[in-house]
Amino acid sequence: MALPMSADAPTDICAIVRALNAGDMRTCARLITRIERSEPNLVPLLQALYRAGGHIRIVGVTGSPGVGKSTLVSKLVAVWRKRGLRVAVLAVDPSSPYSGGAVLGDRLRMKEHSCDEGVFIRSMASRGQLGGLAKAAGDALTVLDAMHWDVIVIETVGVGQSETDIMRHASVVVLLQTPMGGDDVQAAKAGITEIGDIFVVNKSEHPEADHTVRQLEEMITLALCLHPEKTWRPPVVKTRATHGEGVADLAGHIDGCFAHLAAQPETARLQLRDRARHRVGELLHYMLEQRLRSGVGLLPENLIDSVVARASDPYALAAGLLARMD
Repeated sequence: MALPMSADAPTDICAIVRALNAGDMRTCARLITRIERSEPNLVPLLQALYRAGGHIRIVGVTGSPGVGKSTLVSKLVAVWRKRGLRVAVLAVDPSSPYSGGAVLGDRLRMKEHSCDEGVFIRSMASRGQLGGLAKAAGDALTVLDAMHWDVIVIETVGVGQSETDIMRHASVVVLLQTPMGGDDVQAAKAGITEIGDIFVVNKSEHPEADHTVRQLEEMITLALCLHPEKTWRPPVVKTRATHGEGVADLAGHIDGCFAHLAAQPETARLQLRDRARHRVGELLHYMLEQRLRSGVGLLPENLIDSVVARASDPYALAAGLLARMD
């Protein structure tokens, strides 16, 4: 299905939209690179792509670093490809706090799919974003969503109390744990029952795997008692990603979660509204940051000095800056 475009859309935008609609992965890769560079002239194109999207299953995969996310995603991709599904993977790697660079090793761990034209894998550096996702991830998802992928997978840097942005981008979130997770209550501290739709205990050959499964199931039961309005009970799946064990079962549970959302249109609608609200807030924060840096951010020294001297305060100064933007 062709993406709708207005008659007065610029020729270059129309050409890019047509290329993405045709599944041109080179155009997709180049566009994501431009997004990472924060090129300002991309907004009209992203607007056109966003209005044409919203029809693809987006699966988030998160968990502590080293838990086996990339290996599991690679095996999931293999399962979906056997079913004839086309899959795009957006993998966010941790970046250096000094240079901003990243190893971007996810493509190496998924190299078995490198020659498969039905798979697109793109790594992005987190650039220090605490939410576990790169700042450009939202725009990159807009690009991928406008193409004919059957599934889009987002793999995050990690998970923790501040790393919950994955919930705002993916319809279904798969959260990985290992039996060697350490403090039994640390997962509860991170609020993982609020993050995951499906829980995976990877490295199932470990002697403590069953104990970890029981812990998670107990936490899920408690969470459902506290929130009886929730109609989906997150399953706990054991996998051994390096050998592909349990991955087909996981894919089945992902299908089940999407089927549940389809059968609960009001729940799905509220989820979409929450994701849209988050995305608007994310863009608003970015635009305000750019405005501050481009002009308003060049604060006169006397204003800063007044705050330092306690003659003024940061609240009043911030409110004044917002007023100057009106």
